[in-house]
Amino acid sequence: MVAALVANTLYSLGFVLEKRALTSLPEVTIRQPARLLRLVLGSPLWIGGSLALASGFGAQLVVYRTLPIAAAQGIFVSGLVLLVLLSARLLGEETTGRERYALGAILGALLMVVLSLKEAGAGADTVSRSAPYPLILLVCVPSLAGGVWLYGAAERRTKHRHRAPTTGVEYGVAVGLLYGVSSLAIKGVSSYLTTSGPVGAVVHLLKSPYPYLLLFTGAFGLVMSQAALQRCRASLIVPVCTTVTCLYTAVLGTLSFGEALPHDPLRLALRLAGTVLAVSVLLVMPKHDRPAPQAPPQPPIATKELTPP
Repeated sequence: MVAALVANTLYSLGFVLEKRALTSLPEVTIRQPARLLRLVLGSPLWIGGSLALASGFGAQLVVYRTLPIAAAQGIFVSGLVLLVLLSARLLGEETTGRERYALGAILGALLMVVLSLKEAGAGADTVSRSAPYPLILLVCVPSLAGGVWLYGAAERRTKHRHRAPTTGVEYGVAVGLLYGVSSLAIKGVSSYLTTSGPVGAVVHLLKSPYPYLLLFTGAFGLVMSQAALQRCRASLIVPVCTTVTCLYTAVLGTLSFGEALPHDPLRLALRLAGTVLAVSVLLVMPKHDRPAPQAPPQPPIATKELTPP
């Protein structure tokens, strides 16, 4: 629990610092990844944010070793409250009433997932350590392709003239799919931390698909998330991304790693209802920001005609 709360704090702080750094940089794009990396690596503030995210990654490894996947995701998503507070305080971002209701519904939905877990002790939810590699690839490869395609489609739509500014929901879903795959890979990597001997652990890890999934999602996720974060509000795009990641990991990770669903009808209903509610909220969230109000036109200044004497 302590590691999960530390990870929440580090992730929220990292995203806010990166967003603040990106606002002062020239526009970045995924079509120029080398330029994007050169710009962000030249910003001390962005480097501080990335170090906070990397530290959160380390805390996440500890969480996956001790908690079931669904429980871990329920705790991780509670960090959305801290993120919204930091975004308002440090970035001056304001959420609309509809977005606040949506975030509250998402928190409620994921609380239902947490309540569906069994209490610690006899008969508690088990923490799985491994999953079949073909099943992991069957789940992850289409998800990566879908995330990249959705991001590209969102990019093409934003280039249309006279289009309302996007809130970032589509970007958040696309990046969330990549980070969902990354989360499954982190879960897989955590299983090798229990192997006796560091050399043996590294050898077995390199024979698994997990380090290569992390490499792909790390490279593409970095470029995609920074370009999206610069264009959209962190207080919206990060919660959407986090929700997609948590749902993806909780549902597909539970099935892939063989962590059984609850047998109790009430707990099963809570888990399924929470998942459906969170997905429904994402589908109805506003896709575009309202355009900034324009100042009313000023009446022409009357001029007094001069008559000749």
